[in-house]
Amino acid sequence: MALPDGWVEGVIGDLVGEEGLFVDGDWVESKDQDPNGDVRLIQLADIGDGAFLNKSARFLTEKRAKELGATFLSVGDVLVARMPDPLGRAAIFPGDAKKSITAVDVCVVRSKAACNRWLMHSINSPQFRGKVAALQSGSTRKRISRGNLATVDLRIPPGKEQERIADKCDELVSDLDGGVAALERAQDRLKLYRASVLKAAVEGRLTEKWRAAHAKVERAEKLLERILAERRKKWEEAQLRKFEEKGRAPLKGWKGRYPEPVKPDVLALPVLPEGWCWATVDQLGDVFSGNTPADLPSKLREDGDMQWFRVGDMNRPENTVYLDAGGQRLMAEDAIQLGLRIAEAGTIVFPKRGGAIATNKKRLLRRRSCFDLNTMGVTPIVFAADWLWSWFLQLDLARLSDGSNVPQINHPDIKPLNVPLPPSSEQGEIKNLMEEQLSVCAVVDAQMNALRARATRLRQAILKCAFEGRLVLQDPKDEPASELLARIRAVREAGKGLIGRGNGRKKIRKKIRTMMA
Repeated sequence: MALPDGWVEGVIGDLVGEEGLFVDGDWVESKDQDPNGDVRLIQLADIGDGAFLNKSARFLTEKRAKELGATFLSVGDVLVARMPDPLGRAAIFPGDAKKSITAVDVCVVRSKAACNRWLMHSINSPQFRGKVAALQSGSTRKRISRGNLATVDLRIPPGKEQERIADKCDELVSDLDGGVAALERAQDRLKLYRASVLKAAVEGRLTEKWRAAHAKVERAEKLLERILAERRKKWEEAQLRKFEEKGRAPLKGWKGRYPEPVKPDVLALPVLPEGWCWATVDQLGDVFSGNTPADLPSKLREDGDMQWFRVGDMNRPENTVYLDAGGQRLMAEDAIQLGLRIAEAGTIVFPKRGGAIATNKKRLLRRRSCFDLNTMGVTPIVFAADWLWSWFLQLDLARLSDGSNVPQINHPDIKPLNVPLPPSSEQGEIKNLMEEQLSVCAVVDAQMNALRARATRLRQAILKCAFEGRLVLQDPKDEPASELLARIRAVREAGKGLIGRGNGRKKIRKKIRTMMA
């Protein structure tokens, strides 16, 4: 596409003149930091896609910052993230109550001659972002070097047009961001409504009218008796299989070794609706953990008939209800040989270790599978499957973790949890009412997600138009960009303006300041 009148092609460095910067942030290690320091360390988490997010809380002393030769930030600096997500996003530094520096994976661009707001929007445009993606490197986590970033070409308008473009972008993007913020608030309220539906379901409030009209139904105590009988039957069948596999006859009195499940302390629990009774997770299902054998990698194969899931597979967009997509594969006989626990279809799985617990994700296995040591499973007894899943949906996993540096949920945290159990016939009514109300939530949430996706596309369209010179009217009286760059170049050639400086560990990287020829 041809350049508009008065525009020129250039790179970020062309805009750095007197008192300007185009440098990497500073290499600040943990040992350099001080929570009581008077200098703030701005990090990748602070840099949003067009907005400063102000999330981090890392500090160091001004003395240490000066010893490191750190670059102190100024209000209006453009901060460019050299790591995702997304890669190459840019935001304007708004200033802070404390003096501030930034981390090494952030580029600092300061131009006194160009409009920094225009530059930020240009860097965030789809054209620029696409070129950044083509220059990324790294295997585990993608990044772009400042050197590669310096080669990405920009379409540079006259200085006054930069201001007009920035003003228009700010106006339009601000309107979009306001709409997105309203959608996010609505989705938060939707989450609260969904949680209230789940809570009302397990407390019996959804079916108050139904109970009044159906007083003569089988009580939940009878259902629990069947569940416990089925639980014992499954245990006995499993024991008989073990004897058979070992070629041995059952031991005398082996049935007496049945591990009775944890019972609820009914006297300490609140009164339930008429016909309900208390049970525990241990009574309603089999609680177990996954494992990750050391020699598992040697058994993985693309044509395996058994999936082995990592806890991170719960985050895949295809796995919002069922843990089905992704996962590595191995043969069932190899899974048995490795000592992996093969979980049945319908098993409820959730994180048991690490930060994933805070995500509060629960998934159902669609088919027999295995999973890693960071995951726990509960296989419900057949008569309790639907109800136990409904109850788990409202359970807050975070409150169960042990609060250690690496949060963890153990079997004793899950097995004794008290579950209010309704009669079987009432469970069916609760399921119908829940599906009716939650399906409405799902439809509304999908519509909101579609609107958010549309807002993202509109944002990119705005920036694309700005980058191509189609967003605002041009003024033939504006000084051409070529003259602006000539002045900047003259200043730089006079020895002012800093482009390119690497900070690093002593003995690994030398702190240098070089001038662009």
